[in-house]
Amino acid sequence: MPFLTRVLPIFLVSWLLTFTLASLFHSQYVVNQLVNVGVVVSLSERINLTLDDWLGLLPTYGAIIAIALAIAFLVTAKLTKKVKQYSMALFIAAGITAFAVVLVAIESIMNIHIIAGARRWGFYLQLLAGALGGLLFALLTKALATKQ
Repeated sequence: MPFLTRVLPIFLVSWLLTFTLASLFHSQYVVNQLVNVGVVVSLSERINLTLDDWLGLLPTYGAIIAIALAIAFLVTAKLTKKVKQYSMALFIAAGITAFAVVLVAIESIMNIHIIAGARRWGFYLQLLAGALGGLLFALLTKALATKQ
């Protein structure tokens, strides 16, 4: 039961932040590309696009991110039992690695960018979303451990 009451809520909060940031970064990257070619995009259109992207990406990209983070965090949790002093850095690296593997693997296998916002510098923004998700997971896990 500790998994359902302690680890799963922490994972879900971390995943939600990670997915939300990844979706936001994707949306704004795409809008920026439109603005670069002369398309005028109002603030309300940016907000609507961002919300539509979040809802539209949730069942696919959200699920892919959840699976990738679950694998990365599980491996990292096992590793941090041996090197606790590096747990925060390892979870950050796990989040980055999860995104890098997903994005590179899909592009290599299918020869497409699954996320338009993951091209050029947008790729690094996706990695940043993974890093921040890993950081949040590490911080929440550490906070839970100190409470017990």
